[in-house]
Order: sequence, then C-alpha cells, then structure tokens
Amino acid sequence: MKLEEFDYYLPENLIAQTPIEPRDHSRLLVLHKDSGCITHHQYFKEVIQYLRPGDVLVSNNTKVIPARLFGIKEDTGAKVEVVLLTRRDKDNWEALVKPGKKVKIGTKLIFGDGLLMAEAIETTEVGGRILKFTYEGIFEDLLDKLGMMPLPPYISAQLEDRDRYQTVYAKTSGSAAAPTAGLHFTPKLITDIKAQGIGWVEVLLHVGLGTFRPVKAENIEEHEMHAEFFQVTPQAASIINEAKAKGGRIIAVGTTSVRALESAANNGQVTATEGWTDIFIYPGYNFNIIDGMITNFHLPKSTLLMLISALTNREMVMKAYEEATRNEYRFFSFGDAMLII
Repeated sequence: MKLEEFDYYLPENLIAQTPIEPRDHSRLLVLHKDSGCITHHQYFKEVIQYLRPGDVLVSNNTKVIPARLFGIKEDTGAKVEVVLLTRRDKDNWEALVKPGKKVKIGTKLIFGDGLLMAEAIETTEVGGRILKFTYEGIFEDLLDKLGMMPLPPYISAQLEDRDRYQTVYAKTSGSAAAPTAGLHFTPKLITDIKAQGIGWVEVLLHVGLGTFRPVKAENIEEHEMHAEFFQVTPQAASIINEAKAKGGRIIAVGTTSVRALESAANNGQVTATEGWTDIFIYPGYNFNIIDGMITNFHLPKSTLLMLISALTNREMVMKAYEEATRNEYRFFSFGDAMLII
C-alpha cells in the first residue's frame, strides 16, 4: 500500500492543545466495523453502553517518565535538548538529541548545573545517541527534578499538571510518550465498567521511538518499526483466554495494548511473555486476539492510523476521520476518542 493513501487534511485548530476536564468528558465517535455506521456521543463515558458482560478491556499500564532534558555542551556551552527513549542498562539510555549533528561521539552534556552529566558514546541506526549518565544519588529522583514531560511537538501549550499526561492507572515507569487512549478513563468510570461484569486487564508496553518516527517509505510494507519492550503476565493471559473461550470480546485500550496482545498471540490465544516487539500492523493483517479497540485520532501517514485501518478497512477509517473533522472533534494526544467495535 502507498503511504499517500493514509494522508488526510486536518485544520490546525482541531489539534488539541490541552486536555479536557474531567477526563471522561471528551467526545466519542463510534465506528461499527462491520457496517461502517458512525455514531456520535457527547461524552466518552458513554462508551460503557457498547460494552457487555463477559467483555474484557485491556489497557497499557506504562508510566511516562519526565524524559525531556534541557542542558548544555560542556565544551561550548551550547544548548541541547534530549529526549530519553529506552534504557539500555542502568546508566545508558537511547535518546533523541537536538541538534544531533552538534553532539558527536565523546561530547559531554551538563544538566541542572552538573547534577546530571552525560556523554555520547554511540550513534544509533536512526540517528539518535546512546548517552552514558553520571551522577550522585538516585537517577529517577534527579530525572523527576530536572526533566519535563515529553509532550509531542504539535502541542505548544504548557502542561500545568504533569499527571495529566499519565493514565490514572499508570504503574511501571519507562515510556517516552503516553498511551493516550487511556487518558479518557477516570477511576469512577473503571469502577462502573467492572460493576457491569466487564473485565479490566492490564498489560505493559513502553512507548518508545516508534511514536516519534515518521513513515518515510513510499510503500508502507517497507517501513521498519523500532522495537519496544512489552510484558503480558500469566494472570492477564489467563483472564483474556478464558473470556475468549466463553465468547467475550477483547477490546484494547489504545494501539500499544493492541501491539502487546498481538505480539503475545499464539494460535488464537495469549501467551504470557515479555520481551521486545517490532510488530507492524497495517491493512491485510489478521488479528489473533482483539475484537475492538478504543483509540484517539491519529496523525496523517502514521503507523497508528495504519493499525486502526487494519481493524476495519482504510476506506471506513478515512470516512470516519472526514466526519470527525466536519464535526470538529479534537485530534491527537489530548483529543477526543474513537471506539471501533
């Protein structure tokens, strides 16, 4: 398939700059994947009416780290910006560096007047850097003090509450971006869902470079995904497999949950596993586990748009996006939600 097939026009004023309060008051577009029918709802919390006892919602409990650091080069004092992506080991991180051309191997960086130091020790295949950090104390505490949340580049507004770029169920630190479909859930909504006999299961996928990396290949099949760490526990696998055996639907909260589940699929069941996945899901993919998903509205030409198109078809998704634009839904990370069921 051609990359241009996943392009669409989006007025800039529809790119959400701030999150809706309360979380579950964002709007909801429902795309019925068999018929192509589209329905609209004023509030996301109305999603519960499309769920039924025996279904299982699967969410990603990764936690975003304050991964954006601003510092200077030790030799020249020139300003640099770093976004931490993946921890290679205790003190070595894969990172995006700006301006990258100025940070050559051996360059030393200073953050927070020397509270945190780093040296570029390697160049990655995609033009990033491996940074080796030195410090006194606990790295996570220093990162929490010096770092900022790594908001996407299309968000220019300042985020007043750092927790607003976390899901309410975030637990395991390690992501460079939020699994944004989960931002619409409140503790009360989750409680209400469980009270209806609907399962709630958590898996893990740390969001990394794939979120930031644009598709450049004209033929999308030639695009290579960056590997991300995921984990599906034995308990999660057991609940999902039992629900499927009884005819329940598995509904993923976000594309990251989809990728974790499909990476753990084996003969139509989920296998408890952990490791690295570079699974790339685009139209023509046969889903093994999921029956539906909750998602946000994604960037043109993105792998996320390709993934949701695989669950229905490209024509249905592009029609839904046209209708969302016409009805002035809010797009991207802090935007409104879409249920494909």
